[in-house]
Amino acid sequence: MKKKYLSSVLAASLCLGLAACSNNENKNVEGAAENVKLTMMLTVGEQGVRDVIQEIVANYQTEHPGTQIEVQFPGSNYESIMKMKMASNELPDIFDTHGWAKLRYGDYTMDLKNEPWAAKMSDTIKPTLTDKSGKVYALPLNEAKDGLFYNVKVLEKYGVTPPATLDELLASAEKIKTESKGEVIPMFFSGLDPWTIGQFFDMMANPLLITPPQNEAQALLDGTFDWNKWTYLPEKFKEIYDKGYTNNDLLTAKYADEARLFAEDKLAFAFHTPSSYADIQKINPDVKMGIAPLPAIVAGDEPTFAGGERLALGVWKDTNYPEQTKDFLNYMAQPDNVKKVSDATLSPAALKDVSGGGAFSEYYDQYKDTKVLPYFDRIYLPNGMWDVMITNAQELLAGNITAKKYSENMKSEVERLKAQQK
Repeated sequence: MKKKYLSSVLAASLCLGLAACSNNENKNVEGAAENVKLTMMLTVGEQGVRDVIQEIVANYQTEHPGTQIEVQFPGSNYESIMKMKMASNELPDIFDTHGWAKLRYGDYTMDLKNEPWAAKMSDTIKPTLTDKSGKVYALPLNEAKDGLFYNVKVLEKYGVTPPATLDELLASAEKIKTESKGEVIPMFFSGLDPWTIGQFFDMMANPLLITPPQNEAQALLDGTFDWNKWTYLPEKFKEIYDKGYTNNDLLTAKYADEARLFAEDKLAFAFHTPSSYADIQKINPDVKMGIAPLPAIVAGDEPTFAGGERLALGVWKDTNYPEQTKDFLNYMAQPDNVKKVSDATLSPAALKDVSGGGAFSEYYDQYKDTKVLPYFDRIYLPNGMWDVMITNAQELLAGNITAKKYSENMKSEVERLKAQQK
């Protein structure tokens, strides 16, 4: 009887133990499923934009307590970090494709074509983030429309309107320089932040070589382009410098100087987006700034913007949490969140059901039908040519090379880099 009783007790204990183990295992599985940690790495540098992103992430985590999202902002190290992560095939769950969704990150991204926001992409951003098969490479929160950033008060004071052609821009520069007796600078570039110089060449290459009816697009793609046709750009850039249409301290100026000059109504134009607007407003809250398309170069052509991706979120195709990452992207794609990012970045929203751009929304609405072309270097130049354009421009202004030599250097470097990247 004791044996039978003892056996019963042992059996009951064993069952309870197994049940407890089973319950613990179930809890662990549930806990693993619920407690998800995603990583998201972004190129965003402006603190105000970072704050908006963190706010959206915090709201999502409040609504989804089982999901944590670690947001990383590595700044200028972003590209080098991503190259290492691609080499080891260990990418963040979500990452900023920063203009390279297809060309650089295409093999690493999940196809997002079935997500509800995919059909809402703007007509101007859709070609940049999709391919012929219909794959959608990333969620665009905003889109780039780079053009002429200008001080409205300065243009009004000197009776100048946003130019439709490069000749008009140079005529306006002469008018502003002469009538202000040199107190107002027509255009600004920074040698210490030389991307401002690169912008001129990369942005104006489109109206010179791509947008005219008789263009060089195919020749650039198939390697038959006559690089003597590039010489026009360094010639014009040197003319702008020699005629005093830009800041005299160009080679030593800092990008931060631009904000001060705009705020003091001592600068008319810059070749980029409203990226310095927040810094300008800190100095002069009453300043009025505008954005206009890039002037045409060839007779009969129309002004255009340069652009494409700005802040676009790709999903690593091998993420351990595909459903959670897509769910977060769908949350980011909600109109209120897209508008927050669009307004914070002063860039137009990339989804059709959202109007954004903050203080510049009126200009984006005004130019909503103006053609937006991809950045020239993203389509027609091999990786590595951005630095070549900048270095040669600096050498040109320093008097070390001619405009013709600039073009010869472009040709040889394009050939060298293409051969390396085969």
